[in-house]
Amino acid sequence: MQGKLCQSCGMPMGDTDELYGTEKDGAKSPDYCRYCYADGAFLADCTMDQMIDFCVKPMVENSPGMTEPIAREMMKGFFPTLKRWKQA
Repeated sequence: MQGKLCQSCGMPMGDTDELYGTEKDGAKSPDYCRYCYADGAFLADCTMDQMIDFCVKPMVENSPGMTEPIAREMMKGFFPTLKRWKQA
């Protein structure tokens, strides 16, 4: 994966402005996608494990050869490095 990733769900966003969420003032969020973040707030109040559960299906659907167990294990290793899920 290259380019900018959503710091909540890990979705690649690249330079595609319409994929970025928005801050309260309407500015593009530098960190989060529009599916996770809008108007300066997260759209879902969830745990990291709940986010992983939600993201497994799209990852499998968009990654040829990917299985649910592999996707889940990859996300369990990767998500703790994302800004939203890092432990303070």
